[in-house]
Amino acid sequence: MRKFTDIEYHVGGGNARSLDLYLPEGSGFPVFVFFHGGGIERGDKAGEACATVLPEYFTSKGIAFASANYRMYPAARYPDYVLDAAEAVAWVRNNIGDYGGDGRVIVGGSSAGGYLSMMLCYDKSFLGKWGIEPHGITAFVHDAGQPTTHFNIVKLEYGLDRRRVIIDEKAPLYHIGEAAEYAPQIFFVSDNDIGNRYEQTVLIIGTLKDLGYDMNRVELRYMEGYSHTRYLGMTDEKGVSIFGALAYDFLKKYL
Repeated sequence: MRKFTDIEYHVGGGNARSLDLYLPEGSGFPVFVFFHGGGIERGDKAGEACATVLPEYFTSKGIAFASANYRMYPAARYPDYVLDAAEAVAWVRNNIGDYGGDGRVIVGGSSAGGYLSMMLCYDKSFLGKWGIEPHGITAFVHDAGQPTTHFNIVKLEYGLDRRRVIIDEKAPLYHIGEAAEYAPQIFFVSDNDIGNRYEQTVLIIGTLKDLGYDMNRVELRYMEGYSHTRYLGMTDEKGVSIFGALAYDFLKKYL
């Protein structure tokens, strides 16, 4: 595995708008752009799962892994972090060829990062700013993201109880139905997740179904026996990434 760290995808953006790139051997590979969790107020691209377990697993499968940072609270406000996520994807898409990639791009994230990946999937304006159609992304991997308006937007920007369920333009759910088609996507959620996270995940999948989207391209992985994203950095008894293996089982159908 080859590694390039602290690449600024936004010139002058510093660590907050940089990414680490992990490459498999050879060339002609796809790349998985991944956004860490942490409530849009903490977390880092170099966190344990994002810097060890996940890149090691995906590069072993011939998939490059790009772990990206983005601006967070208190310095950021909506839509800063979504704009950053879109710019990170655009940078990877435009530059991965220089590292041996073939242009196929997977987008995903965990928790707050899952919220970002859903916003990029459903609100086409963010990737559209960079001339990218969301349905042209190879696949999306949404891990325990919030389909409604993110709780820290509700708390820090609206001044409301963070448990309130708000569905406005800042919610992935709000935008479902605007596009004629969506890229293949998989959702992860656990049985001991954040309150209402499972129910909201079921709602977003049900909304896709009710609006007539191709559900053969949508999957749900229900992670029994885990708390919120606990499985992300875990390996099984053979040392294989639990999350990585399940995600790859889905992704390989589209690679």
